Amino acid sequence: MENDLRGASIVVDAQSAVSWSAIAAGAVGASALALLLIAFGAGLGLSAVSPWSNSGISASTFKTGTGIYLVIVAVMSSAVGGYLAARLRSKWVGAHAHEVFFRDTAHGFIAWAFATLLSASALSSVTAYLANGTAAGVASMASSATRSVNPADIYVDKLFRPAAAAQQASAPSSPPGAGNNPATPIGTNPTQSRAEVLRLWSASFRDNQDLSTTDKTYVAQVVAARTGMSQADAEKRVNDVITEAKTAADDARKGAAKLSFWLTAAMLFGAFAASLAAVEGGSLRDGTWNDRVLTPRPI
Repeated sequence: MENDLRGASIVVDAQSAVSWSAIAAGAVGASALALLLIAFGAGLGLSAVSPWSNSGISASTFKTGTGIYLVIVAVMSSAVGGYLAARLRSKWVGAHAHEVFFRDTAHGFIAWAFATLLSASALSSVTAYLANGTAAGVASMASSATRSVNPADIYVDKLFRPAAAAQQASAPSSPPGAGNNPATPIGTNPTQSRAEVLRLWSASFRDNQDLSTTDKTYVAQVVAARTGMSQADAEKRVNDVITEAKTAADDARKGAAKLSFWLTAAMLFGAFAASLAAVEGGSLRDGTWNDRVLTPRPI
């Protein structure tokens, strides 16, 4: 009896506790399934965000819906990968049931980790392509125009928006507001003034998310000269646009933080699902076939 136990121990020690081929197969299967589900989610429009409140999917709906879908994708793909990693492994002869349980759990977890690294490296460009909702038939001119848009241009456009259409029609030969401020010929060159304000806006918001007092006063003078508004109204418009830009920046930061939490939750649920499915796959791998019925190994 003692010789039999010693022989079984030698067999167990001679076998590798890790089946890397099975882990690699499970990881590849999990990555492929995740890519398929992400493509399906992009087809459902989960990545489409509309800047208008009553058109398309709102930003809040997009964040919540996409976060839930990320968790579902992680659970489904990781469970399949963990199951394959344990079901395709080599059978450990003579290993204790508790040791087999631990090894199956470890196989599922390692397969999930391998699939995560594989998706983050080899499949990152393809996943981003599908998650951003980019269609293969989009014209190159339209895509290049989208990439060249500077977000600061939108706020500068709002600053220089004419106060009334009638003012533009009444003085087509001279810039609006030039007659109202004869001693301050600021903003008489539309191209030069716009470029200057755009540079000030981009630099200031990149550094401290606001305009300095001097820059704010100067921008208000340029807006008054370009639009025909009074100095007080121009200052109010500048303050309103700055507030809007700050709110948009805060919303973007909050959205990025929420997305990070959703990604963390998806990874944790994925690791748990892979380990749990690996235990099931390992019990079936070591099970017994009775005709066409597979009886799993007791866990």
